[in-house]
Order: sequence, then C-alpha cells, then structure tokens
Amino acid sequence: MKRRNFLQQGAAASAALISTGALGASSPKTPAARPAGNRINHSVCYWCYGSIPLDTFLGHLVELGIPAIDLVGPEEFPLLKKHGIHASMCWGAGKGIVDGWNNPKLHDELVADYTEKIPLIAEAGYTNLICFSGNRFGMDDLVGLQHCVEGLSRIMPVAEKYGVVLQMELLNSKVDHKDYMCDNTLWGVELCRRLGTEHFKLLYDIYHMQIMEGDVIRNIREYHPYFGHYHTGGNPGRHEIDETQELYYPAIMRAIADTGFTGHVAQEFIPSWEDKIAALKQGVTICDI
Repeated sequence: MKRRNFLQQGAAASAALISTGALGASSPKTPAARPAGNRINHSVCYWCYGSIPLDTFLGHLVELGIPAIDLVGPEEFPLLKKHGIHASMCWGAGKGIVDGWNNPKLHDELVADYTEKIPLIAEAGYTNLICFSGNRFGMDDLVGLQHCVEGLSRIMPVAEKYGVVLQMELLNSKVDHKDYMCDNTLWGVELCRRLGTEHFKLLYDIYHMQIMEGDVIRNIREYHPYFGHYHTGGNPGRHEIDETQELYYPAIMRAIADTGFTGHVAQEFIPSWEDKIAALKQGVTICDI
C-alpha cells in the first residue's frame, strides 16, 4: 500500500469521529521493556503494516516493547488507549502531501482544519501533528517558503495554546514524491528559523534525506535543534535497515542520541520479509543502542 493512499483513506473517518467525539478510553496494557541502557524511544509507522488489523498490530507492539506508533488519526485513538500505545506522530489535518502550506489559496481551509484538529490531538494526550509543504507546481522555492511562513504563522498561536507541535516532513522529490518542495534540510531549517517557535519542527526522514543529500550524521549533529522526530528506512528500496542497504543505522542512532534527543524514532521501512513482525523486530533491535 502506498503511504499517500493510506493517509488519504482515513480522512473521512477522522472527520466523522470529530463530529461525534467518539474517542473512548480503556485500561491500558504495559508494553514490554526494551533492553536496559537503550537510548532510543521507538515507534513505528502503521501504514507499512496496513495489511495487519490495527488491533492485532498494537498487540504485537506491546509484545515487542515498542511504546508508540506513527501516522494515526482520531479514529484509531480508542485502540491505542486500549493497548497503552502512544501516538508519537498524529495525522488527519490538511489535504495531504501534494497540496500544502506553500499554496496561499489553501491557507483559509488549512487553518480551519488544523484549528479543529489541534485541540483533539491535545485532548487525547498527544503532542505531534504532521504537516506538508506541498508540491512546487512551478513555484520558486523562496516564494513557497514565504507562503508557508504566512500560512503557518496563522495557526502557530493555536498550536502553542494547546501544546501541540506541527512537524513538517522532509521528503525526497527524486524517487517517491516528485516535485515536493520541502525536500532538503536547509529549506526546512530556514522555515523553522523564520517561524521562530518551538511548536514547529522538522520530521527528519533518514531514508528521504539520504536520497536527496546524504551526509545524514553531519546534518543531524548540526541541525538537530530543528528536528522534532525521525523516520527510518533502508536505501535503496525503502526496505529493511540491515546490511542489505547502504545506511549504517547503529551509528545514526548514536548520533541522534548524542544530541540529547528525547523524542521518538519511528521505523518506516516496507517489510520485504514474509514475516513482517519479525522484520520490524529486527529493525528496532538494530536501533537499540
């Protein structure tokens, strides 16, 4: 399943739950403990495992000691509460990856949508909400940057009021998301600087940035104050993060931990193994440092 399609399919359900307030709650279970001394807070992106029912998948996370999950919306919150799994990166606001904050014609709609969703995220006890720049469609990057500043500045007071952090994801425009504007670290960092708030950060996707610019560890060390979240993935192919690909994740995890980062690192590789849960376990174990 394509990530873009996975995110889009939940929008209607999310809106319905907002209108009914059907978030629910139940007594949580306690995820198994990770190895003593581990310095990484683990998470996982559910879309990579979308063939497994969420209730079943969350049970696997409890067994593996993975305390959090990424890219879930209000319709999934009741199940997360049931299993005691944290939503480390929420979604459900906006129009997706292609149509984002760089388009001023969408600002009124985006502001209204995020204004509605941010309190819901906070009410559920979560902090991070994903957002996207949108595609260029021929727009100059500096023009798009200013448009993002203008639009996001309108919603930042709401995010600050509710303690929610908007996180714009860095994606590659070479392989997976052609024409996407926020496709390099420096553009994203400049956006953070212009907004000037701790309630806006970058979701640094290691797989995507390896494709676009490489130099992953150096960029983590230099720009980590602007990174609020991390995603993994093997390159090339976006599969397992083991010796079958070119990145050495133990060193990358040490670099992240050495910055003092206390957020989450989410596995976002597409399992090629028949046993998807075994592949996830391997990925998390590789990142245990």
